[in-house]
Amino acid sequence: MFARKIHVEYEHNGRRLPCALKWLDSFSMRNFTNATVFDNTLPLADGLMEIGTPVPLDELKEAMEDWFRRKSYIPKDASLLLTETTPKT
Repeated sequence: MFARKIHVEYEHNGRRLPCALKWLDSFSMRNFTNATVFDNTLPLADGLMEIGTPVPLDELKEAMEDWFRRKSYIPKDASLLLTETTPKT
């Protein structure tokens, strides 16, 4: 179900920082978007999540960025960065 790992960071004032586990958990537990595709997200640690195959990264980024700004987790001028890790073979 959670076949993909992604790093979730934000960039502000030239610094790139991992998003706190608390923030990721808040997003994953709250279905504010009414988009069931985001139910396939599992926070693991600061800056790290597992997501399901059908979760579109660009839509996830937009939804998370909106949520984090509304909760005042990130400043309005910060950018959210989602990077999918390459599985080890």
